[in-house]
Amino acid sequence: MSRWRPPAPRSAPYITQEGYDRLNGELKYLWKEKRPEVTQAVKEAAAQGDRSENAEYIYGKKQLREIDRRIRYLSKRLDNISVVDRAPDDRGTVFFGAWVTLEDEQGETREHRIVGADEIGDKPGYISVDAPLARQMLKKQVGDEIWLKKPDGSEEWFEITAIDYR
Repeated sequence: MSRWRPPAPRSAPYITQEGYDRLNGELKYLWKEKRPEVTQAVKEAAAQGDRSENAEYIYGKKQLREIDRRIRYLSKRLDNISVVDRAPDDRGTVFFGAWVTLEDEQGETREHRIVGADEIGDKPGYISVDAPLARQMLKKQVGDEIWLKKPDGSEEWFEITAIDYR
């Protein structure tokens, strides 16, 4: 069995200003604080002698590889994304960065914010612009209906009740 996996689909190259600031802060933290700290720990572990059986040295080198991988990813990602830092002229239509309130068939409401793929998971209600629900919402207006087809084949109905750009 081979280890080859198809490449992941490219995510949309957009991010909000707060998401950009968070990623940039993480990059600075890893580069200026975490990496020098781990490098010093590896240096001290290497000075203890035999490196083949030195768990601190082996673990430190593994940590450095993980930090370097994340630094490379963040550096490339920050260079290739566009920051969306202003609301669109038409605030009555759903675009990137919008807070959208949806009402389902049972009358329950939920609110989502359409953000970049790197921002999901930070706060509740954030969904990626690449998510099927977000793609259905884009360019819709208050009162429009959305039919979301689930992986099990069933469909779910929503109505857009509010759009806000905070």
